[in-house]
Amino acid sequence: MSITLHGVYYAHPDKETLFRNISFTVNKGQKVALIGNNGSGKSTLLRIIAGDIAPSAGEVACPSTPYYMPQHFGQYNRLTIAQALRIERKVAALQAILQGEASAVNFALLDEDWTIEERSRAALDAWGLGHLSLHQPMETLSGGEKTKVFLAGIQIHTPSVILMDEPTNHLDIGGREKLYAFIHSSRDTLLVVTHDMTLLHQMPFIYELSRSEITAYGGDYAFYKEQKALQVNALQASLDEKEKALRKVRKTAREAIERKQREGIRGEKRNEKRGIPRIVMHQLKSDAENSASKLQKAHDGKIDTLKEDIKQIQSALPDSRLMKLNLHTPPLHKGKVLVTAKEIDFRYGEEKLWTNPLSFQIRSGDRLSVKGKNGSGKTTLLRIITGGLEPQTGEITRSAFRYIHIDQEYSIIQNRLTLIEQLEQFNTSRLQDHELKTLLNRFLFPYTVWDKSCANLSGGEKMRLLLCCLLVGDHAPEMLLLDEPSNNLDIQSAEILTSVVKAYEGTVVAVSHDLRFLQEVGVRSVIEL
Repeated sequence: MSITLHGVYYAHPDKETLFRNISFTVNKGQKVALIGNNGSGKSTLLRIIAGDIAPSAGEVACPSTPYYMPQHFGQYNRLTIAQALRIERKVAALQAILQGEASAVNFALLDEDWTIEERSRAALDAWGLGHLSLHQPMETLSGGEKTKVFLAGIQIHTPSVILMDEPTNHLDIGGREKLYAFIHSSRDTLLVVTHDMTLLHQMPFIYELSRSEITAYGGDYAFYKEQKALQVNALQASLDEKEKALRKVRKTAREAIERKQREGIRGEKRNEKRGIPRIVMHQLKSDAENSASKLQKAHDGKIDTLKEDIKQIQSALPDSRLMKLNLHTPPLHKGKVLVTAKEIDFRYGEEKLWTNPLSFQIRSGDRLSVKGKNGSGKTTLLRIITGGLEPQTGEITRSAFRYIHIDQEYSIIQNRLTLIEQLEQFNTSRLQDHELKTLLNRFLFPYTVWDKSCANLSGGEKMRLLLCCLLVGDHAPEMLLLDEPSNNLDIQSAEILTSVVKAYEGTVVAVSHDLRFLQEVGVRSVIEL
């Protein structure tokens, strides 16, 4: 089954346009990755295709009902697993029939699907959720378990069209590998919103969404990157050419006006010597000024045209090219022992968190990852490393060090503050107000948003503001703790974060299921839970 959109337009209830004139087709059996910057409307577009919301205009055609896997699961918290998967009525009808309530209503609801319970349990078991009941409340599950519930739903419903919104966000490495294998072997029509580089490299087609169009790239992510590089290089060359032309036109205009002014002064002196009447001289002067004004307008027109061309080219170039930055060098010398743990463990209730107690050492300059399945205590270990928790068995010693904890929600950014107020919270180097605003502008926050609430920022915007905050401190932190920092970022924002962490000279302790991210930032050792 294929997916076809024609002229799809969507505006928010406040009338702000999200995207317009979106037309494309995903043919039967195609596997397409949908990418685009945060806020471009990828999730909204999936919901429109799924039928959850209606477009403001345009047409969507999909012969069968798509199976939709959302990015966020909060709306399902009050439901059971069976309700979230929309099988609760069938399961209830089957149970009723087995208990003797053989009504026409129950048979109609069951619709001959006698294996619904058996298939559902097998699907959950295939994703490592065999211990869960179909009546288990969704709110009792972790993010990774919720993701796996919806992945199990594919096996239960056997759809021909599948829509996935950031399916790897909460999955551990084992879950991701299983998802990659499913996508590789699937013969269904797939449209997947993702920034996961491993997954992107497995998708045969890339579609890129922007406010005014969707661009289809007839190849995988490597082909997409190659084509984007060619586009950016061509745009940069055009920008250089236009800026050069603008400088030339400005210089020509300046020289022409100065020449006119000199000619006017010489003409006045000649006319005075000739004894030309004053009224005639006034007319000649007025004519000369009109001529100069026309010349100025002609040059202004050329300058305005070039400036508009430059503005359009700059808006088409990726913002990340402006963000060449490095964090300050931390004050600690490399190799200093920061944390030493010997046989530590932690309990929630009576049960130990780790089967084997942990022993490790972290030195200044180390780059290591904390690896484990969902629910294995990775975030708990980060809190123990920084002193937020103490182990209940074993021994841990810590040196004095400054750290920044960057989680997937960027919770260090305070929603109650405006952008400029948030930046001032970190301004220990006492930069002047105009210097803070210059830095915000450098991080792609124009003056129109300086008083915007941080609560309204996207994940990528919060990440950029956090990096901006780190630069206004008098010292860089000695340690960065990264807890799934790239989960809610678009590709461009993830690349910015990766380049900054890669260049950072301090200690990095990362919790991430994104193996490409860990490889890029130079992680060399692992604490396995």
